[in-house]
Amino acid sequence: MRRIRSFFAGLGAVFAIVPMIAVAHADPIVVGAASNLGGFAVLVAQEKGYFAKNGVDVKVEVRNTGSELSKGLRAGTFQFAPAAFSNIPAALERGLNVRAVVGFNGATYTSATSDNMVAVVASAGSGIASIADLKGKKVGVTFGSTGDLYLQLALQKAGLTVDDIERVNVAPPSMTSVLDTGGVDAVSTWDPYTYRTLAKVAGSKVVQRGGGLVCLCALLHGDPAYIAANEEATQKLVDAIAEGAAYVRNPANKEEVAEIGARFIDMSKEEAMQSLPNWEYDPRIGANTSATFKTAVTMLIDQKKMKEPVDPATYIETKFIESTVKRHPEWFADLPNPK
Repeated sequence: MRRIRSFFAGLGAVFAIVPMIAVAHADPIVVGAASNLGGFAVLVAQEKGYFAKNGVDVKVEVRNTGSELSKGLRAGTFQFAPAAFSNIPAALERGLNVRAVVGFNGATYTSATSDNMVAVVASAGSGIASIADLKGKKVGVTFGSTGDLYLQLALQKAGLTVDDIERVNVAPPSMTSVLDTGGVDAVSTWDPYTYRTLAKVAGSKVVQRGGGLVCLCALLHGDPAYIAANEEATQKLVDAIAEGAAYVRNPANKEEVAEIGARFIDMSKEEAMQSLPNWEYDPRIGANTSATFKTAVTMLIDQKKMKEPVDPATYIETKFIESTVKRHPEWFADLPNPK
């Protein structure tokens, strides 16, 4: 775990929720970030001093899994943490009480899907040239992840189900080695692990990338009582993340952004640079975000991971990012409007 700290003049699991104490927060706000490219806007906001610039004291802590982030939020280690649409609805159904205040990664404001960073990669001798060829093969995937959902939807589109393959639960950092040693015939994962696998496993090839099947997207959320007691600080946090996301999106900053990410995430600068174009960083949330959330809920119900629908209005709070957009339109000028 690495910790990154900034001071201004004067920061896919189910669990029981322990409420945070709803008092004004004088200590640094602790933000959990995922150990992948999804957290680059937060890392850049920290490293470029955007938290301090926007008047908020923030400490960012990186964790390897969504489960670790969720547990940290529950325990009060973090005040804010992200979760992907592929698992947050199920956690909400089971009692998680959080409010999302800003887009973490993805482009839910304008698009129902965001999956160019996800791909199925096959080994040279697997004989796999299409998703249909996965039938009867061993496929490495992280159970419960967006890569897992992507694989299942790709199979469905090809007329197959998970019963037609042998799914092997593999942690993202192990995808390359398990494919290289023949433990599986193919893997379904996201960048930088896709890029890493293609670079290190001789003869490996992309079977399918993206295609508009899923939204590998996440929002940053926190305890609603905490947010209500710290609205000014929450607004400044959202402002800083939006400014960080704008910096990440600027192609002129690609090399610097990759350097920053590689210092705190287990990837090389080259892997970060090659992977960045496949990720999206739109902090806006709105009506299309709610629609995308509902689509994720429907998928999870179809897969029997949820029983009842969850209203996105109980999770998504738009007022903070709407205020940011109104006061700082320059941070969003490069982004498209919803279709």
